[in-house]
Amino acid sequence: MEYIYAALLLHKAGKEISEENIKKVMEAAGIKVDEAKIKALVAALEGVDIEEAMNKAVSMPAAAGAVAAAPSEGTSATETKEEKKEEKKEEKSSEEAAAGLGALFG
Repeated sequence: MEYIYAALLLHKAGKEISEENIKKVMEAAGIKVDEAKIKALVAALEGVDIEEAMNKAVSMPAAAGAVAAAPSEGTSATETKEEKKEEKKEEKSSEEAAAGLGALFG
């Protein structure tokens, strides 16, 4: 987790998320550095829009609450079931992506 925190800290500071910068942050925090994990993280974050990923993560709880809401008068049971299926598919793809990053830091 600390590797991801280092990357987020660099992102927030407007600095490049590179192996060297992550290593500096980790060492400054007094954490033993694992070069392989840093390389894996930098590779995994290549091409990722961190702002977009954070916005999606923030909006996830709101979407989960919408599933629990009762259907409105104009909504048929079939429409509600289809919406739930679509939301479950979206949740699975998000969970799979998170699991992929989690495997890097086992």
